[in-house]
Amino acid sequence: MLLRPTPLIRAPYQIGRPHTVPAVRLQKTSLAFQYARRHVNGFGGPLPNQVEPQSDDVEETSRAERNISRPQWSATLFKMFESAATTSASLLILGLAGYAYHKYYKYLILKKMAKAFEPGDPVLELAALGKGLANNILQGDEQHWIRYTEQTKIDAIMNGTDRGHYHLLIGEKGTGKSSMLLHAMQKVDGEGISMLEAHADLEIFRIRLGKALDYEFHEDYIGSLFSIKGPRDGNTALLDIERALNKLEKLALIRRKTVGKPLVLIINSTHLLRDDDDGRDLLELIQQRAEQWAASNLVTVILNSDDYWVYERLKRYSTRMEVLPVLDLPRDQAISALKQFRKRYYKEEEQPSSDLLEEVYSRLGGRLTFLNRVAKSPDMLRTCEEICQVEKTWFLNNCWILGDGCDDDVMDQQKYASAAMVLAKALVDQEHESGVSNDKPYLLPQIPLHKAREIMTRADFIKSYDHINIFTIDAQAMVRADSVPMQRAFRQICSEPGFEKHLEATLNRISAIESLGRTREVVAKDLIAGKYKISGRLDRGEAITLEVCPTGKAGG
Repeated sequence: MLLRPTPLIRAPYQIGRPHTVPAVRLQKTSLAFQYARRHVNGFGGPLPNQVEPQSDDVEETSRAERNISRPQWSATLFKMFESAATTSASLLILGLAGYAYHKYYKYLILKKMAKAFEPGDPVLELAALGKGLANNILQGDEQHWIRYTEQTKIDAIMNGTDRGHYHLLIGEKGTGKSSMLLHAMQKVDGEGISMLEAHADLEIFRIRLGKALDYEFHEDYIGSLFSIKGPRDGNTALLDIERALNKLEKLALIRRKTVGKPLVLIINSTHLLRDDDDGRDLLELIQQRAEQWAASNLVTVILNSDDYWVYERLKRYSTRMEVLPVLDLPRDQAISALKQFRKRYYKEEEQPSSDLLEEVYSRLGGRLTFLNRVAKSPDMLRTCEEICQVEKTWFLNNCWILGDGCDDDVMDQQKYASAAMVLAKALVDQEHESGVSNDKPYLLPQIPLHKAREIMTRADFIKSYDHINIFTIDAQAMVRADSVPMQRAFRQICSEPGFEKHLEATLNRISAIESLGRTREVVAKDLIAGKYKISGRLDRGEAITLEVCPTGKAGG
């Protein structure tokens, strides 16, 4: 079959101009085209009565088919590349944004923490609201009546002159330790100083530390929204405190380059920490930081405590610690302070008589909190009696003894109470032996700590007495009454008729109960008449045996 030329076909997009299309391209559906395709693929021979197409036509046809399938693969590869590029760009932008936010968040933490050490402090603002409270130190330009020898030392610590150490203020409750700290803070307007109150619960301590340092412990970190666990999951309070101190150290390094003096961190009421594993771990963590910061002049840590156990704990590993004992005011300063107190509250033109002031001092001593209460009262002597009665009642409610009729169920409490009474009697006896002179600062009778434990025959009770403000232990390990009113309470109780016999009966009853607890009773039942011999000792691992003795021999 001969191929005939096809007529001219006009393309629809070319008007007025003829275009000739080869016959082979127009006859793709013809038998010859099918035969050529099968022949190229290797299937069968030529069809009958058909002319085999030329090799040039077959090659052109195969090339046309390859050109048809190639654009499909190209489009797929382009879409895959486009998707991968889009995903990579999104991840890159997200990663850069996260990294930039992380760096900004770290910068923001240090910036917020730096504001906590700028001039002005919330503690000073709260103290300014209590101008009528005891031990207030914010009196404007008025010269304050509190003048301790330690005040100059504390001022030097606050303004950065005294550095290279960390400090422990130890003294009884109400002696003015916090007042001196606030007074020194006021002089520098709290610049470079932060203060917080300690607490027995570590979680509350963590929150108070964060408030003092303006640190959120990463709880405001937006990246936590993309995590499965919350910001506090798996973190203990001690770990968060360590993180806060790390940030404080970074801030101190930055400030040393610009300001040139160390920061000051005050932890007030450190004695409120429990004397257990958690409290000791926290105290050890603070001491490690304080030692390191004192050596590098970064941060000066001040610990304020009423109890001796804090000093006893810190003493073990202290290298750069300085102890500042804060005691009652001596006689002259106490009387002068009482006069100024009286003038401030009552505007008296005539000062109280010297005899009256001497009597107040002999009853209350130089404790600031007691002097403030007396100065506010119209009848100072009556207020003195009320204070002494409150102290006596507190001591009796905690440590009164029950005599020889106490039940064995209260033996542990009576051991605690009788030990306190024995120590109180020892202090009263020492007072009678030594005497007191009003020409010198009022000194209460005191006993060394090891002797006090020997007198009580117990070594563990004395810390509890110190904690409830019955006895106190100073930095020199001397034991005495917590205050002058408490010593007067000891004196009154021990001078009551029959007190020594009552105390002796209580001690004998405690010994009898303990003896009964150590005694083992053996009961033999259904014995016949005669004599028996009991042998064997349990403490040696021998069994107890009972034998009938021969006639005429004694049993035992």
